[in-house]
Amino acid sequence: MKIAIIGSGNVGSVLGRRLAETGHSICFASRTPDSPKIASLIATAPDQCTAAFVGDAIANADVVIYAAPYDQAESILSSVADFHGSVLIDCTNPLNATFDGLQLGHTESAGERLALWAPTARVVKAFNTTSVATMANPQYDGHIATQFYCGDDTAAKQTVADLITQLAMEPVDAGPLRNARYLEATAMLYIHLAIRGGWGGNCALKMLKR
Repeated sequence: MKIAIIGSGNVGSVLGRRLAETGHSICFASRTPDSPKIASLIATAPDQCTAAFVGDAIANADVVIYAAPYDQAESILSSVADFHGSVLIDCTNPLNATFDGLQLGHTESAGERLALWAPTARVVKAFNTTSVATMANPQYDGHIATQFYCGDDTAAKQTVADLITQLAMEPVDAGPLRNARYLEATAMLYIHLAIRGGWGGNCALKMLKR
């Protein structure tokens, strides 16, 4: 599968590396595809990774992962004329400037806003409730981390669930895209525990049933 990743920070880089390891073709979509930073990302999996300007990368992608900051999403996504019905995975959390709360909640979400800014894409919320450390290694003493996802397009959600499984995490369908409001609030709780509670990034959410 051809996957374009918008964002070359911690989330974008670890998802790119791990998805390349599972055999997908990764293209880092960037305003500066020739930069040293992008070159270092490509070097981690040179046979599977390339880089291109945002529009070119998205034009050839089956899946687009938005892993850049939420505050840049409207500008970046609105600049794309057509996503051609590709699956757009929203990894963002609309954090405030002090990282102790959300800019949105209860009646709207970052996921729903991204769907408005990218109307020709099929948006699925995922990878926002998980640390980079867990994305890199989702194994916890015989358990695998849960990865929640939500969206309004059944086929798009199945594509994301398959990617989650390939990354050795447990996919859990959290319902329609409007439920991104709850996933973003869950992520805020996780961030509080990880940063202010002292848990750090080597902890993960897990759904259990009996």
